[in-house]
Amino acid sequence: MNASTPHTYPRRQLLRLGGQAALLGALAPRTLYGAGSTAEPGPGSIVGNAAAARIGEQVLREGGNAIDAAITAAFAATICSQVNCGLGGYGGHAMIALAGGKKITAIDFNSTAPAAAHEGMFPLDEKGAVKGQINTLGWLAAGVPGTVAGLELALTRYGTRTLRQTLAPAIELCSRGTYGTVVKGIDDLGARDPASARAAAQTRHRDLGALLQRLAADNSTEAFYRGDLAAKIAAAFQRHGGLVTRADLAAFQAREVTPLTLSWNGLVLHTAPLTATGALVLEACGILKALNWATLTPEQRLHAKLEALRIAWTDRARFFGDPTAVNVPLEKLLSDEHHAAQADKVATALKARKPVPLEVDPSRAGGTVNLSAADRHGNLIAITLTHGGGYGAKVVVDGLGLVLGHGMSRFDPRPGRANSPGPGKRPLNNMCPTVVTRAGVPLLAAGGAGGTRIPNSVYEVLVNHVGLGAPLETAMTAPRLNTDGTLQLGLEKSHSGEDEAFLKSLGYTTKRAPSANVSVAAFDPVTRQTRGITNGTT
Repeated sequence: MNASTPHTYPRRQLLRLGGQAALLGALAPRTLYGAGSTAEPGPGSIVGNAAAARIGEQVLREGGNAIDAAITAAFAATICSQVNCGLGGYGGHAMIALAGGKKITAIDFNSTAPAAAHEGMFPLDEKGAVKGQINTLGWLAAGVPGTVAGLELALTRYGTRTLRQTLAPAIELCSRGTYGTVVKGIDDLGARDPASARAAAQTRHRDLGALLQRLAADNSTEAFYRGDLAAKIAAAFQRHGGLVTRADLAAFQAREVTPLTLSWNGLVLHTAPLTATGALVLEACGILKALNWATLTPEQRLHAKLEALRIAWTDRARFFGDPTAVNVPLEKLLSDEHHAAQADKVATALKARKPVPLEVDPSRAGGTVNLSAADRHGNLIAITLTHGGGYGAKVVVDGLGLVLGHGMSRFDPRPGRANSPGPGKRPLNNMCPTVVTRAGVPLLAAGGAGGTRIPNSVYEVLVNHVGLGAPLETAMTAPRLNTDGTLQLGLEKSHSGEDEAFLKSLGYTTKRAPSANVSVAAFDPVTRQTRGITNGTT
């Protein structure tokens, strides 16, 4: 939503703004901001989950900053978009840029594995799949939930409102009976009649409302991790064969971490570090930068951006994990020397009109909500939070209404891998909220929702906007592809038949498939206007 100007576009409208064009690569980066508008700046813009963003918009109108708006909206999303996120969600990541570039920082509230976790906790069958899907469904699939702590940390350090004020809209949603989709398949709900399922959903929302009211009364989330609420959560895990204990909950801390950065065409990309997947986006962008990507023909650009992305996905599968537990060669992967070496491989592939030969482990994941906000002062935030797949582990802490995310499913179940389970480890995920600055001044915050499609779609927007100098609206409409590094590609419907035929001629197998929902909030430092642009409303 946009509380300042009428420039909040869903993607289907963006596709009418001039199509694909010719505009890609035709505009220099200096034309992207400060285009001469004299309109008075409004309070700000917030986009992402539509229902939650409307609540964030009201916060901006009341004088709250971008962080207040995004965190209020995120708490609201835990009620109105429970299929994607929740108070018991496994966690997420945020990128925050303070007005004028005074500080650019990241908040990591990813789940941690319980102390009892170990590499062999998810036995594999003869096909390499986890037996009984116990890493995805059930109490072993849930680690320590990080969402509540992360939202509080971002608000406390960079918002202007109290937690009590911030929780009020979510409490109101519960009291109004705003349940969203009735949950099916949680515990034994699938075997009950629809009326029972609805009643159970209403009970959970009353319980969630009471939980939120307790946190609001305390003006703190302390009880959730180290008080009586933590005792109830831990007891539910123990009762149902889960591993999370009171000690695991007490040890959990959301943390402020230093973003990863890449300079390109006079702009700087700042993205969430591991265990988010922003490093994948930066590595792929760095390869294109080394390749001098903008000088290639359109056909070569399509081929090159795919190969750079495939290389980065391959490195993700091989090297990425919790850097506090395993040695990740991140400095090498994000170095100019590595980018140049990989660019040479891409150039060879372009000449041969073949894919770069790679050995790839496919990645699988789904779910997620992203919210991006900008205020009239120039503060920006992109925050991504998730259960994982729909309703996460599909288990509920009775009496609290907490649906738990399946953060443990984000580990590689095979022992000996960088991302194998381990005590206290944080699993690798696909979130990559990103901020773009010029001369230190924040210009935009972007993030996505949609599992493995998130880094691909955020990358597509950034390479067109930063790499080619296309306006945001054009960068958001450009057709996106989806890859996990293999030779199987997903192409949006807006890709031309010629593009598809070309990619097939290279040796790829293609199918038409949607991209992630990307949400961008932008601030113009000249006019001080904000814009919110999204390609989806989920």
